[in-house]
Amino acid sequence: MLADLRVPVIAAPMAGWVSTPELVTAVGSAGGLGFLAAGYLPADSVAGHIARTRELGPHPFGVNLFVPGPESEADLRPYRESLRADAARYEVSLGEPRWDDDDYAAKLDLVVRERVPVVSFTFGCPEPATVRRLRDNGIQVVVTVTTPAEARIAVDAGADALCVQGADAGAHRGLFTDDGSAAGGPSYGLLTALRLVLDSVDVPVIATGGLMHGADVAAVLTAGAVAAQLGTAFLRCPEAGTALAHRAVLAEGNRPTEFTRAFTGRPARGLVNRFLTEHDADAPSAYPQLHHVTKPVRNAANRAGDVEAMSLWAGQGYPLGRELPAAELVARLDGEARDAVSRARRRYSAQP
Repeated sequence: MLADLRVPVIAAPMAGWVSTPELVTAVGSAGGLGFLAAGYLPADSVAGHIARTRELGPHPFGVNLFVPGPESEADLRPYRESLRADAARYEVSLGEPRWDDDDYAAKLDLVVRERVPVVSFTFGCPEPATVRRLRDNGIQVVVTVTTPAEARIAVDAGADALCVQGADAGAHRGLFTDDGSAAGGPSYGLLTALRLVLDSVDVPVIATGGLMHGADVAAVLTAGAVAAQLGTAFLRCPEAGTALAHRAVLAEGNRPTEFTRAFTGRPARGLVNRFLTEHDADAPSAYPQLHHVTKPVRNAANRAGDVEAMSLWAGQGYPLGRELPAAELVARLDGEARDAVSRARRRYSAQP
């Protein structure tokens, strides 16, 4: 199905209520493919999003699941202590550090029961038995990878396709394991990652990371991808569930982006703000425990419209973002990509 999209543009799954059924449907209606983000949501909420998406239109869509990782043994007491001033600032209590599997088994049962057309996985590779179960029920399986080694693991597990994520992507890195470094593991720009993966495996590949313009879509298709996945580019669409304060700071376009684990314990790229600056150096590798600790502070900052303690996920190309309805954005991307291909073709045809 991925290779048959009328417009080879995919709206990335963005957790935290950003990837709404309305956004997913608008992208699908324009010829692309939208993903619902199941991360952080209980299975019954995901079921509601699937039902609403189907009510809005007949277009194919995908659902993204977080693969649960091992429980961290990091001592979070020093980090929790360093957050007490933030909790006092927003008059909330810090959350308790706890590991959970993000309702993984129940969500797997749900996507099988609902025969979701495409299911993608982030933060690891599902077990081969899980992949077989999905495929046996007519579901296409996509695994997010960041390195050739991860790509080989995913293909060996039976994945139908891969989503190759470059280090320029916004939000959480899809690393299978977090080595505790600033980036959490090897860090490749998208084109480098794409070419390395394509040289290692022989399955269809989606490219994601920093893509904002149709020329970017054309570039990754020319490099061998079957589709381009964009997340940050859709954050300012009216159908997206992006917070108003987040929208405003994206529109300003004047903050750098950095990797940080300060908010969740797992490396993610976001706009630099006070919370990131003050806490990044001390944040341990402990996901999702740290996510639960900081959640009350992040939620309170969101309610107050205070961008200095919100997780402002964004890819490196975010200043190029546009405030357009999602279907119009997909149409623009399609036209720009076609123009870019035509320019490249003319350039080569002019060669002696």
